[in-house]
Amino acid sequence: MSLSMYEQQAHRLVDIVIEQALQQVEDLNNKGLLYIDKPSSKKSSVKFNMSSEVETVPEEEPAAVLMEEDYEVQNIEWLTIEEFTVERAEEKIHEFVKTWDYQDSWLYCIDYMGEDEHEFDVRYRFRVRWSIPSRRKPVPRATACVYFTFEVSKIKPKDYPVEVFYVFEANRLIHRPGQSRFREKWLKDIIESKVNLMEAVNF
Repeated sequence: MSLSMYEQQAHRLVDIVIEQALQQVEDLNNKGLLYIDKPSSKKSSVKFNMSSEVETVPEEEPAAVLMEEDYEVQNIEWLTIEEFTVERAEEKIHEFVKTWDYQDSWLYCIDYMGEDEHEFDVRYRFRVRWSIPSRRKPVPRATACVYFTFEVSKIKPKDYPVEVFYVFEANRLIHRPGQSRFREKWLKDIIESKVNLMEAVNF
């Protein structure tokens, strides 16, 4: 493989990262975490609102409405501490994923990844692995993962809800159910970047 092919591949990966960053900037602007001078221009200047936490989605009402499209973010009723089991947590993830808007060609499976013991809680981890199989390629070349964590408190009353949050593979932004809108493009970008990387590697 020539050096120029590596350079082209690197440019494509950088373009994907920039596109994802711009999408996150747009989302954060809609949530009030950023101030953008000219929202319609991708080259607009961006100023961080330092009074807010940047890496997590801000606290909002469960039925938040996004200004850009008056889109109501869907949510479900999650488990209480007393109700929590691994099996019921998987059922709730299935129920929650059904509220997302994505094409029927996507398939996913849920894997239980184990638990982490902490002083005041136990954190149960799940992986939701997405792919688009087809007749020509029933085994997809790449998958995209979303990682869910259920934080079960040891000290709160048993009728309190379990804390739930999730992150997309290779992304640091923490999402909480009912507070951010799922975008199918996030899964597509993860898969595209993996496929591009595999094509760039010679075995």
